[in-house]
Amino acid sequence: MSNNILSNLEPKSVFNYFEQICSIPHGSRNTKQISDFCVSFAKEHNLKYSQDESNNIIIWKDGTNGYENSPSVIIQGHLDMVCEKEHNCDIDFEKDGLSLIVDGDDIHADRTTLGGDDGIAVAFALAILDSTDIPHPPIEAVFTVDEEIGMLGAASLDCSPLKSRIMLNLDSEDEGSLLVSCAGGVSTTAHLPLTFEKTNGLTAEITISGLVGGHSGTEINKDRANSNRLMGRTLYALSKKYDFSLVSVNGGLKDNAIPNKTTAVLILTDAGVKDAFASSVSEMNDTYKHEYAVTDPSLSATVSFSDNTSTDAMTKQSTKAFITALVNLPGGVHRMSHDIDGLVQTSLNMGILKTTENEMQASFSIRSSVSSEKFMLMDMISCLMDSLGGYITNFGAYPAWEFKKESHLRDVMSEVFEEQYGYKPIINALHAGVECGLFSEKLPGLDCVSFGPAIYDIHTAKERLSIESVLRTWKFTLEVLKRLK
Repeated sequence: MSNNILSNLEPKSVFNYFEQICSIPHGSRNTKQISDFCVSFAKEHNLKYSQDESNNIIIWKDGTNGYENSPSVIIQGHLDMVCEKEHNCDIDFEKDGLSLIVDGDDIHADRTTLGGDDGIAVAFALAILDSTDIPHPPIEAVFTVDEEIGMLGAASLDCSPLKSRIMLNLDSEDEGSLLVSCAGGVSTTAHLPLTFEKTNGLTAEITISGLVGGHSGTEINKDRANSNRLMGRTLYALSKKYDFSLVSVNGGLKDNAIPNKTTAVLILTDAGVKDAFASSVSEMNDTYKHEYAVTDPSLSATVSFSDNTSTDAMTKQSTKAFITALVNLPGGVHRMSHDIDGLVQTSLNMGILKTTENEMQASFSIRSSVSSEKFMLMDMISCLMDSLGGYITNFGAYPAWEFKKESHLRDVMSEVFEEQYGYKPIINALHAGVECGLFSEKLPGLDCVSFGPAIYDIHTAKERLSIESVLRTWKFTLEVLKRLK
């Protein structure tokens, strides 16, 4: 653990609190100690506070002279950090603080994550709560827990004590970018009941592999191939020429990751079509390599054969229903935003395809920054599955943070930014979930912007926080508070 490594850095109060935070273990699900630290801070400063059973914290501070009756402002961040380390590091994240290192303009930890995401937000808020010379409206500092494992703290937080409808969220890591919208989402699984019977014939195994894959939020707009959906296309094309029964189709590991490999096992009724079948797969391989030469240059579709056998395979009716589902289930970008250039507004990704002993399961990550479109995609999947005798289940839903065409906070922050930096900020949106979506749902009419200093390689042991960026962002934050009178 480091002591006073950051004591000579500006702004002193921010880095003082950040160093204290780094000395306290605060990985996800291990937030009691850091939460109690915030309680002790509130008591020492005679500030009203609330701590719930999940370890979420709210601290209140009155407005300064001249701001007593100004609209109050939420300053929000999360207490937990992602705990990653190099293989040769023996830190115990449950018990040990971080060893900090200053290297030029960077602060990093010794072979571990730094937790700048989102310890710097907590440090900013504590420094403002501690101050006696910073002009500001009434403050409601909100520190949530377990953001990194599903925004669990924000989901459980009782927001009824919060009066503010203005929120500064300090959980972004791109200085110069103001985040103003994010997607809501849900995980949806399509279930299709299957019937199996003993089937004789030649076993063929088709594999589609070598795809790039990627994150279904940030990379869904890159038009990369989805191996599960491509397998549906392959099987339907083959079914028009050859008689076969499916045994299984499996691909993908996470619903929010674009799958890069899918395997289908089937029984060919006529072993004599083996060579022709292989030739058809080879032709499709050539077609796919041409279509995806740029996005997935290593894509490969291959087939291998086993001896004639008797095994449990889907009935012809189940095989047809399975292929029909795969071909017609939607996927990819559904709609782009007309408010923010380049933003994917609505998408879905079939990340997992699984064959069990009695059903097909296709799991999707659905995202949209417009709530009604998220439900529309759920209905599209449900409608198809109903027609095939199946059904859907949903879990892990989180709300969208919809773009506000008019935002006083965004206008103030843009004006201050341009004055201090000499150029306009980037007004940005994210095709993934952030806590602002949950707060916007719980606090109707909330005017919210997410921003923060430059942090690099977050969630890795190479994470770095820019010292100069912290100072610039601090000055920016103080001027914004000053103008929210």
